[in-house]
Amino acid sequence: MAPHILRIDCPDEPGLVHKISGVLFNAGYNVLDNQEFVDLEAKHFFMRTAFEGAAAPDRVIPYLQQVLPASAVVKLATTEKQPVVILATTEAHCLGDLLIRHYSGELPAQIRAVIANHETLGSLVKQFSIPFHCISHKDLDRTEHEKQVIEVIDSYAPEYIVLAKYMRILTPNFVAHYRNRVINIHHSFLPAFIGAKPYHQAYVRGVKIIGATAHIVTDDLDTGPIIAQNVIPVNHTVTAAAMMQAGRDVEKIVLAKAVKLAFEERVFLHGNRTIVFE
Repeated sequence: MAPHILRIDCPDEPGLVHKISGVLFNAGYNVLDNQEFVDLEAKHFFMRTAFEGAAAPDRVIPYLQQVLPASAVVKLATTEKQPVVILATTEAHCLGDLLIRHYSGELPAQIRAVIANHETLGSLVKQFSIPFHCISHKDLDRTEHEKQVIEVIDSYAPEYIVLAKYMRILTPNFVAHYRNRVINIHHSFLPAFIGAKPYHQAYVRGVKIIGATAHIVTDDLDTGPIIAQNVIPVNHTVTAAAMMQAGRDVEKIVLAKAVKLAFEERVFLHGNRTIVFE
């Protein structure tokens, strides 16, 4: 019997945990794991509960609606692996890491397809028996190129779209089409070193840490809600090339962590912030 995930966010008020757990208990469910958080400044409540039971899980929704504030957002999710489509360009490290994790069963998602704007990574993807689509941006304006990409993505009906070093700036139309469902990996501990050759910029500046940031994509470039970040120390002996390699290692680990958190329903969006239950 697979567990179910209950997500709730709503204005805070006394007794919410007691009310919610009471509904689950009275419906015959057993709570396996529970995490909650209250944003004291916003007076807002967040809760993620894993539970199991023989009855259909959606039977609890009407009862929860009776005890929760009227504006509560309630979501029931399954622990079964949900579909994802990955977008890439030519860099293999993030995509390759996700493919290996998917192959070994570590990734809580089903990679339905990989779409790239170059053929470079096609042979890598095909080794894992996953469909690969090359949609070149050459001779196409951005609108037409994105239209073709969207058509292929939608044919796979993914829960999320993951940008594994996809080196194309997405238009507001694309972002709106997949609102809060596009995860990107950025090559620095945001917001530093945007633009071309970030590790060379970091080397010239003599930084002492380098890192990576995974975030939800919004219309504002690289400023969306942050899901996961990590850093590693460097010093004056580290060359730009070595820094780039170390940065790639951080990028793939952070992206894999963000995908795991998102597909396990551990990420709540709250304005431009995230509440992440790890």
